[in-house]
Amino acid sequence: MRTRLLALLNALMAGVLLALGFPLAASMAAAEQQHVVVDRIDDTARFASLAQYVTTRPPARSPTTAEARQQDERLATLRDELTRYHDLYGIRAGVFYRDGSPMAAAPAAWRPPHRGEGAAAFAEALAGRRSHDPPQVWPWQDGRIAVASPVVRDGDVVAVVLTDSPTGAMRSRILHGWLPLAAGEAAAMLVAVALAVRLTGWVLKPVRVLDKASHDIATGRLASRVAALSGPPELQRLARSFNEMADHVETVLEQQRAFVADASHQLRNPLAALLLRIDLLALELPEGNEEIASVRAEGKRLARVLDDLLDLALAEHTPADLRLTDIAALAAERVAAWRPVADREAVELRAAGQGAVTGWADPVALSSALDAVVDNAVKFTPAGESVTVAVTAGGGRVTIEVADHGPGLTEEELNRIGDRFWRSGRHQNVSGSGLGLSISRALLAAGGAEISFARNEPHGLRVMIALPRNAPDAG
Repeated sequence: MRTRLLALLNALMAGVLLALGFPLAASMAAAEQQHVVVDRIDDTARFASLAQYVTTRPPARSPTTAEARQQDERLATLRDELTRYHDLYGIRAGVFYRDGSPMAAAPAAWRPPHRGEGAAAFAEALAGRRSHDPPQVWPWQDGRIAVASPVVRDGDVVAVVLTDSPTGAMRSRILHGWLPLAAGEAAAMLVAVALAVRLTGWVLKPVRVLDKASHDIATGRLASRVAALSGPPELQRLARSFNEMADHVETVLEQQRAFVADASHQLRNPLAALLLRIDLLALELPEGNEEIASVRAEGKRLARVLDDLLDLALAEHTPADLRLTDIAALAAERVAAWRPVADREAVELRAAGQGAVTGWADPVALSSALDAVVDNAVKFTPAGESVTVAVTAGGGRVTIEVADHGPGLTEEELNRIGDRFWRSGRHQNVSGSGLGLSISRALLAAGGAEISFARNEPHGLRVMIALPRNAPDAG
């Protein structure tokens, strides 16, 4: 979400800056070209004023008179001015009669073009108007600028002054004028990106806090709350509503746990009395009475269920006592404790993996969870097979894997394992209440650990307990 919001804000800011920058850049280029065009218009007007008095074509054999000498002097002056102009600025310039023949031109061989902007400017001047503004020449184009002015005498256009200017210097000035603009746009974009980062951080901070608090509550840390002190008002109201919801959920769950614990505790005394009366009644009946044995077994099973319910309620209510623990040593200790039971069932129970791995866990809760998992593994593994308890570390987690070679579970059963009171229909003859793994999950979740299940090929079940290797976040 942060990436998408940043991309959206940056795209909007880039669009705004480009929408402002492009017209400004075009305006700067147009102003620079207009300055050149105005200069060329002034130049053509000056040449036109000189050419007004040199408008008569000299005859092939002109008599040597004072008027002819003056005409020649004016024409020579015009030619000198055009030549100096061309030599100084590199601009082609000429005065041409209406039919395109030259009165004077620099360079001498240059003639008006027959097509393009130069021809259009020449034709417009013949109509008695200065040429229109030429098309914009951009820095990446190798264009020229043609400007023409009419030479008018006695109200008639008798000749045209035409200049054809190179644009290299102008395009260079336009490009240099754009550099500060581009630098300003880049600086503005960097500022916009920085502001967008700050804005998205301010907007999304309550969302991140809400996400963390939701995860904490989902993993059993029901005391997590959100401090609604920053962010938009709408998200602050959402944070307050979240806290109210969390308070209500915690209250309801606390009442449910209290009810389960109280009910389990209150039922134990009558059940104990009932089992005692059953034992007394059994004394009056023949030895080995099947009905008495069945009633006694069901009573003991009910007592075990009540004990597990009480343990589950306590596991969900008691906060974890997290401390740095040698996970490998604790796992080895539980393997040693369960090895006599495994030997009695002709099951090989062995430890594997790393010899010394530390992680953060509640040692008592982890021991209880391991006991439940190992008990199940030994219970469901047939004689002659093995159960392996391996400890590995990696990626900031310590994993305890309990792998057996029993019958295993189907995909549907793997999705349900760990649910309260659930037991596989294929294993109903094995003693148990169906709460052992639920208790283990509650004990582990309180300390930030997780338990998961998978198949152990070619057959059997793998139970993975993942614990944090680093200290939990105090916040």
